[in-house]
Amino acid sequence: MPRGVVNIVSGFGPEAGAPMLTHPDVRAISFTGSSEVGRMIGETAAKSFKHCSLEMGGKNAIIVLDDANIDLAVDGAVWGGFGTTGQRCTAASRVIVQQNVYNQFTDKLADRIRVLKVGNGLDESTNMGPQINEPQVKTTEKYVEIGKNEGAKLLRGGHRLENGIYGRGWFHEPTIFSDVNPKMRIAQEEIFGPVVSVIPSENFDQSLEIANGIMYGLSTSIYTRNVNRAFAAMRDLYAGITYVNAPTIGAEVHLPFGGTKATGNGHREGGQGAIDFYTEWKSIYVDYSDKLQRAQIDRGE
Repeated sequence: MPRGVVNIVSGFGPEAGAPMLTHPDVRAISFTGSSEVGRMIGETAAKSFKHCSLEMGGKNAIIVLDDANIDLAVDGAVWGGFGTTGQRCTAASRVIVQQNVYNQFTDKLADRIRVLKVGNGLDESTNMGPQINEPQVKTTEKYVEIGKNEGAKLLRGGHRLENGIYGRGWFHEPTIFSDVNPKMRIAQEEIFGPVVSVIPSENFDQSLEIANGIMYGLSTSIYTRNVNRAFAAMRDLYAGITYVNAPTIGAEVHLPFGGTKATGNGHREGGQGAIDFYTEWKSIYVDYSDKLQRAQIDRGE
């Protein structure tokens, strides 16, 4: 690209982001981060009528119905919840499992988590890497305590890793809570760490209700062999993205990416949505009649 087309300014919000947000020559702001910070950015951008695209928090759910391929659903929960240490806006932090396959699913999930290799993310044999910094590990530890105090069952993990090789980074065990009430904080608030809540449900309709019962609406997933239920979920899950028989993470550059409710403000990243956001529509009229046209007033006589 020609020089000056792409410019990268490194830094944190106050010294790097804020000046660009308020500068009159910057006409569009695209932000990825928390809903709290996104709200402040949106309010500031509105003062100068800047285009503002916000991609914010998520509390993404995988639904596992009783006709699902359970092994495939476990694979999806492991990758979706722990593949990027939960530090991804589309990470699967809730798994809603129909009651009559609940024990089978949780047993298989716990067995898989028990043997996950935690270590250097650059080592290809590693299944889960570190968290980004010390404050984020402390956030994970805080929510583990919240989950235990709320009465959820700690099924696996729950501890910081500090000994040996783990002393050179910010590591935490992959952690699963089971028997989680959907109103618990660990099932409502974004943790952004390797903590997954497994929530039992009685039926398909209740699974949808639980999935939608949060302030966010980014990514959702359903595992089922029933095509009618799959299409009903596509319609009724109030989120920007729905996967069928696949985890909640991942994106295709040609498809719009973004969410509903406290996740976004109506714009989309990727695909045609990105083109619309970064450009302005302009309507052009060319009159070749050589006489005055009184648009929408003249009658065809």
